[in-house]
Amino acid sequence: MAEKFNRATFTKSFLRHITRIKAPDEMLEEAKAQGLEKTLGVIDLIILGVGAIIGSGIFAVVGIAAAGSADGSSLGAGPALMISMIIAAIACIFSALCYSEFATMIPVAGGAYTYTFATLGEFAAWMVGWVLMLEYAIGFIAVACAWSNHFVQFLAGFDKVLPAWLAHPPVWLTNDVFSAAKLVADDPGIYVPRILGVPICINLPAILIVLLITAILVKGTKDSAKMAGLMVFIKLAVIGLFIVAGAFYVTPDNWTPFAPNGVEGIFAGAFLIFFAYIGFDALATAAEECKNPQKDLPIGIIGSLLITTIVYVLVALVLTGMQDTSGAVPLGFLKAPMAYCMTMTGKSWAVYASYFISIGSLAGLTSVLLVLEMAATRILFAMSRDHFISARFQKIDPKYKTPLLLTWTVGILAIVGILTLNLDVAAELCNYGTFTSFIIVCVAVLILRHTDPDRPRPFKVPFSPVTPVLGIICCGGLMVYKSMQAGSSALLFPVWLGVGAIIYLLYGFIKNRNNENKIHRELIQSYETKQEVSE
Repeated sequence: MAEKFNRATFTKSFLRHITRIKAPDEMLEEAKAQGLEKTLGVIDLIILGVGAIIGSGIFAVVGIAAAGSADGSSLGAGPALMISMIIAAIACIFSALCYSEFATMIPVAGGAYTYTFATLGEFAAWMVGWVLMLEYAIGFIAVACAWSNHFVQFLAGFDKVLPAWLAHPPVWLTNDVFSAAKLVADDPGIYVPRILGVPICINLPAILIVLLITAILVKGTKDSAKMAGLMVFIKLAVIGLFIVAGAFYVTPDNWTPFAPNGVEGIFAGAFLIFFAYIGFDALATAAEECKNPQKDLPIGIIGSLLITTIVYVLVALVLTGMQDTSGAVPLGFLKAPMAYCMTMTGKSWAVYASYFISIGSLAGLTSVLLVLEMAATRILFAMSRDHFISARFQKIDPKYKTPLLLTWTVGILAIVGILTLNLDVAAELCNYGTFTSFIIVCVAVLILRHTDPDRPRPFKVPFSPVTPVLGIICCGGLMVYKSMQAGSSALLFPVWLGVGAIIYLLYGFIKNRNNENKIHRELIQSYETKQEVSE
């Protein structure tokens, strides 16, 4: 019989409660009883993985990784960028293998949050779930605003065709308050309406794309995968166009010197490119919706990383062959390297090719949005099932078989974030969320290998414990490197953790203890009923 708790309290067996582990078998039973519809196959997973990874990073970050930042704060790798990409992929693969072991062993919604609950206990699980909201929910908001910026730039390219109000929309309709303030500081003539002295800014394109993505996700994961598939096809076609067309304009002399800034430049490039690989972990959050997770999830996670690496290396090869990156480069190369290189060929068709590259960038960001919002809702769905948030969010829509209320809640909160957050700081915080979740999953693999060595593992991390330890070292090293850079995000991340701990103590802990009280009362009533019947 369940233990009785007279009241929800912090003092009675506090440590035992916060380290309470949820058995994997219990998780599997819950998922079986009230799980999400299984619609995803291996192709869907690879599409979602590639869709999550290849975003604006390959269309923008590669220029800075190759040539260094304009202010000199970051060195460029030069043609050795392809080595930087391989190093970044290897750093990711350690964590990817650990995710694959857990995803096949406990194929339920939640990803790193679920794996933490199975190994480190209730409090650690809540904190990881809280941190994952940085990576997915706030990351979703930041990417939506990046999509808006790309969309506005794309419209500007048609200023001779479109009406002026559409080709160059007002700043206050396409930016958040913080971004608009920077633009006004550079150009005081920019108009921003005010109410009672408060500037009014509505990033309309970002809000509209969030509503569209949310509506697609409500209709089901399979439909979302189809949408992601279309976006992946477009962006890979655009990248393929750049690689094939650009190969004819490669100058081999641009590949020497191969590493103009030596090892330091290679690792600086690897650090920047690492963030262009992030996204594969989102596949683990959709494990509950896989038809055959034991077989398909490792292929989806590792396959998407391998495909992405090949694409990235080919882009780096052509890009550094078309533009000399051993010295100073034009600002246009740093902002949009592929589009710039195509334009500089001097061919009339290159202008149209640059438009296609812009479309590919928008498609890349759209697929990232789909996967990020899906991941955020699946984590919150798992947290609702564990009584950390309202049980109302567990309700599955009878028609679409998706958590309708939860999905729309995430979408609406994202719109609130678009209107209120300082997205520069939020985007930096997302990186810490990613590093933390990667490290926790690597640690969790080592723990469960020790505490439950006989549990069936359809996929096992090779060379354990070496592989998980290398994952911890790589991600931990990058996290330390990031925290040493100037910026407020290194200070804000501990604040985020502190807020999460307070919410757990004042809400999550009490809610779970009250739920245990409820279970106890139901068992008592059931026992008494059986006694009355037997008498």
